[in-house]
Amino acid sequence: MKESEIKALVTLLDDDDIEVVQHVEKQLRTIGGSVIPLLEDHWQENGLNPILQKKIEDLIHDLQYNLLITRLVEWKNNGHQDLLEGMWLVTTYQYPDLSLEKLRQSINDIYFDVWLEFRDDLHPHDQVRILNQVFFEKYKFVSNTKNFHSPANSMLNQVFEQRKGNPISLCVIYMLIAKRLGMPVSGVNLPSLFVLTYKNPQIQFYINVFNRGLIFSKADISNYIKQMHLLPQDSFYQPCTNLDIISRVFRNLIVSFEKVSDLERVQEVEKILKILTE
Repeated sequence: MKESEIKALVTLLDDDDIEVVQHVEKQLRTIGGSVIPLLEDHWQENGLNPILQKKIEDLIHDLQYNLLITRLVEWKNNGHQDLLEGMWLVTTYQYPDLSLEKLRQSINDIYFDVWLEFRDDLHPHDQVRILNQVFFEKYKFVSNTKNFHSPANSMLNQVFEQRKGNPISLCVIYMLIAKRLGMPVSGVNLPSLFVLTYKNPQIQFYINVFNRGLIFSKADISNYIKQMHLLPQDSFYQPCTNLDIISRVFRNLIVSFEKVSDLERVQEVEKILKILTE
């Protein structure tokens, strides 16, 4: 369909005939995300028509939501190799115009500062110490304990901007930098806490990024599991997948929206999570 034809459709959104409007909305949804810029233009042109503007806002949200689901399914089916891309997709739920390259640049900036001090021949604990120094001292990332359940903690652009996050968002940023440095660091799905593990054939230990990069041992995890009154599972000690990480971020978002009784967003994210995990 030509752009002129799409524009003509958009102008019919405020038609007096409900059936015409429903037909137009159906066609626009079929066209998909490419129609969003035209809808945004029409929204701006109708500043004195709040009813039409709300209708356009709802339609844009639905189109962006469907585009997010399409991209997530593609990311999942293609092997979910790029963790940053997965986190970017999560973030586009609330910031649909955010570019992936902006997040990559934020990672690159921190990586370069660590790389200047980093050496491959250092003991892994010393490598962690250098990364901790840049991450926590220079960039001043901190745990967002005051607003632990804020949705912003799951939005990577907000974590970069505010330098605050929850365990999983801080771990993701830390891990992406570590992997670029060649460190064998992965995520570990603990109950009520997300941590990292440094693991190669010679050594394995754990890093609690939420506690300023504290290094701890397998025995510490066992004690934690015992205190939680849970039976030990191999998944509590070993690396998890990128799909596991993104799914857990969406679970955190569900809790965040439940805390503020935003049931519409709860249902939307639950649908996304179901698609990711089925």
